[in-house]
Amino acid sequence: MKTREVQLVVKSTVEMSHQEWLQERTKGIGGSDASIILGLNKWKTPFELWLEKTGQSIVEDSAREAAYFGNILEDMVAKEFEIRSGKKVRRNNFMLQHPEHPFIMANIDRKVVGENAILECKTASVYLAKDWESEEIPDSYLVQVQHYLGVTGYNKAYIAVLIGGQRFIWKEIERDDELIKMIFDAEIHFWNHHVLEKNPPALDGSSAAEKFLKERYEQAEKGKTIDLSFSYKEKLDSLQEIKANIKQLQELAKQTENEIKYELKDAEVGFVQNYEVSWKEITSNRVDSKRLKNDFPNIYEQVLKPSSYRKFNVKEIG
Repeated sequence: MKTREVQLVVKSTVEMSHQEWLQERTKGIGGSDASIILGLNKWKTPFELWLEKTGQSIVEDSAREAAYFGNILEDMVAKEFEIRSGKKVRRNNFMLQHPEHPFIMANIDRKVVGENAILECKTASVYLAKDWESEEIPDSYLVQVQHYLGVTGYNKAYIAVLIGGQRFIWKEIERDDELIKMIFDAEIHFWNHHVLEKNPPALDGSSAAEKFLKERYEQAEKGKTIDLSFSYKEKLDSLQEIKANIKQLQELAKQTENEIKYELKDAEVGFVQNYEVSWKEITSNRVDSKRLKNDFPNIYEQVLKPSSYRKFNVKEIG
């Protein structure tokens, strides 16, 4: 298969701190962003990514220790891949750009020597072992790798993963031009329509979306009313049904908990097959606000802190 070499190198990453590297990633779409845009990522939503790329949320180096050990394990995974595959790999200390769409970027883990191929190194919790049992790889990683192949022009990738610190596997992934086109089409739309034009993606149930709405519409205009479009009648019907189902499930969960507590009686811990259940006494110190108000009214007045928020409520009126 004919391959296309990368024509642009954005910047060397050798001298970058982890925080600087994170900031550089906000200037374009990287491989780990691809699964988010396509809705395949369980940890981040397109709306959260949009806030990050438009500078409305702070990109924090919140896991320096995790990043440190991640780099160490990446080296180990790469070396183990060399041992098991008989191939040689080398680091790629550059941020790469797609030659036609420079905002589509790639930070590959390793280049396979003598092949038009890359190596992606991963570590996974033992709880995610099932994701790697078949010949397939998790969708989010597949999309990430195909994104890299699209940027680099290479026709093959290898992915190596250390699972639970005790099981190592590696797999070969062929270039899929149809999937790459789908990925890039979605990324181009996300960047041009959402990031550059500042149009938010569909709001989701994330805390980031809730925070965005709270900050954007913190205060209501007293007495103002509007007529919602007819499409929201269906949304409200659905919302009421969802809340009713949640209430029913919560009651069922509480009933089940109570049955288990009755079985535990005065025992702190119980075991059954692969479950451990605990019902322990927890002691915490809290301010008795009622007593403080009655016995020390002056102090109570001094420590009062007014707060306001917009309460969302739905009721049927007819």
